[in-house]
Amino acid sequence: MSANPRDPWALLAARTPARIAIGRAGASLPTREVLAFALAHARARDAVHARLDWSALAERLGGLALSTIQVASEARDRATYLRRPDLGRQLDGDSRARLEAAAGGTTCDLAILIGDGLSATAVAAQAPALVEALLPHVARLRLSLGPVVLAESARVALGDDVGALLRARLVAVLIGERPGLSAADSLGVYLTFDPKPGRTDAERNCISNIRAGGLVPSAAATNLAWLIEASCAMRATGVRLKDRSDGGQLTTLPHDLQ
Repeated sequence: MSANPRDPWALLAARTPARIAIGRAGASLPTREVLAFALAHARARDAVHARLDWSALAERLGGLALSTIQVASEARDRATYLRRPDLGRQLDGDSRARLEAAAGGTTCDLAILIGDGLSATAVAAQAPALVEALLPHVARLRLSLGPVVLAESARVALGDDVGALLRARLVAVLIGERPGLSAADSLGVYLTFDPKPGRTDAERNCISNIRAGGLVPSAAATNLAWLIEASCAMRATGVRLKDRSDGGQLTTLPHDLQ
């Protein structure tokens, strides 16, 4: 008797976290797949509702000789944050005052904002490693850094206000991405040149899927450094700046950034 024919989907299923070739039990899904789906869904919900340990994050960044300042959006609690995205794009009054005091009338080349977004799990897992990997690039490009801003209940556009208050040429927003059923710990980075309120998503560059099973933090830092250097040269981000980081690094910056 011949052996059972080999499942032609098995090779593809082994190379992706996507739910393909999951099989069936009669007219239903196999029990293992039902349980795996329930677990993935629970992890995604937990990531959305988890609270980030801001003190631990500030301590890890302090170990990298980085100063931090904590702020919050107008979304006062998680339920409001999820229902009112507009409030997550606005700083509360106390935070605005702290940032104005921190800026002290000076400017910086790059402001980094770390926001919990829709996955505190992703921020805790990926953000410190990404910042650490980025610092040698910042030194190579001789960019001045503002204080790292830790923003609770943040949406991406909160970086526009923060960047403007810190008088930054660029703002990089590191934020937890919306969890999916194959990844609950994915971090995104949004880079904006000349940040100020009113910027649109078309004026940003995005690096997404930063996690162990996607784009690892060290590779994301190299990608981000290329975009920072290119945006300084072009004085733009977004649709005007195409990511060609695979084609090699730029070697010069405008005179006023050297």
